[in-house]
Amino acid sequence: MDRVLYGNTLDEWVVAAAILTVAALVLWIIQRYVIRGLARLARTTETDLADLVAHVLGRTKFWLILVIATFAATLSLTLPPQVALVLRRAAAIAIVIQSGLWASAAISFWVQRFVERMAGENAEAITTVSALSFLGRLIIWTVVFLLILDNVGVEVTALLTGLGIGGIAVALAAQNILGDLFASLAIILDRPFVLGDFLVVDEFKGTVESIGLKTTRLKSLGGEELVLGNADLLNSRIRNLGRMSDRRASFTVGVTYDTPREQLAAIPDWIRELVEAQEHTRFDRSHLTGYGAYSIDFETVFYMTVPEYATYMEEQQAIKLGLHERFEREGVEFAYPTQVVYTVPAAKET
Repeated sequence: MDRVLYGNTLDEWVVAAAILTVAALVLWIIQRYVIRGLARLARTTETDLADLVAHVLGRTKFWLILVIATFAATLSLTLPPQVALVLRRAAAIAIVIQSGLWASAAISFWVQRFVERMAGENAEAITTVSALSFLGRLIIWTVVFLLILDNVGVEVTALLTGLGIGGIAVALAAQNILGDLFASLAIILDRPFVLGDFLVVDEFKGTVESIGLKTTRLKSLGGEELVLGNADLLNSRIRNLGRMSDRRASFTVGVTYDTPREQLAAIPDWIRELVEAQEHTRFDRSHLTGYGAYSIDFETVFYMTVPEYATYMEEQQAIKLGLHERFEREGVEFAYPTQVVYTVPAAKET
């Protein structure tokens, strides 16, 4: 065992191999049993801590930890400076990558739990948190990339300076892409719309399904997907029907001129009764508004207290069918274009 091999005795090599074997065995046990045990524990507890730990540790990469264990095992050996430097840099890179995986997993876990809790309640918060989580992961992996470059001997300061100069040229060449990128940030921060909102943009209509870095995707009424550039979208006039709390509705009805005055005076009250009988309506007014070419016209205004278009169509239909029934019962006739021609008898010849 006193024989020297590559600058170390066989006894030292055996110790290093034993350290590596024990470390690998412990890591395998932790990954196979401890993490699974935490996952089972998380299912039986109401707190998120065990879930978070299990989720984060589940992103542990065995080969990365093995690289770190290999470096730790070789600390007991006397190695050539170049070999020691390679092992040290490999271990540092493995630590950085594994830390990035853990941090990214923690952000993903938090965002997933937040979305599950806020689903159907606060679409604005879900949109904002999802976008911020993306930015958070982008920052994490940017830092990881720079640390890896620093560990392999790249001068990061000079690289950042060069990237700054090159970034100006790239920005000039990719103005449209950057315009959409900054527009997406404006959408996230200003929140003119969120996931689930129904938008009318010029001649396009649809429900917001996703807000990306370059485009926003809508699901149209016809079922097809509408893809709109974020910059073009913000430069358009957007009607966000998803933010509508009340829907104003109005209709005009005309009756014939031979309708008795008492019935004309009663028509607004009939309409009011029909509007107030609906579950989601709020009556505003109903008045005789004028004398048309062939009808006496009444204008009615009411509000829907819910934004759903289908509910509006159902209840306005119920109002109009009810008015038709009331007119039939009271003997009131709807007006339609008519003309009365008066003839004068010809004068008799004398």
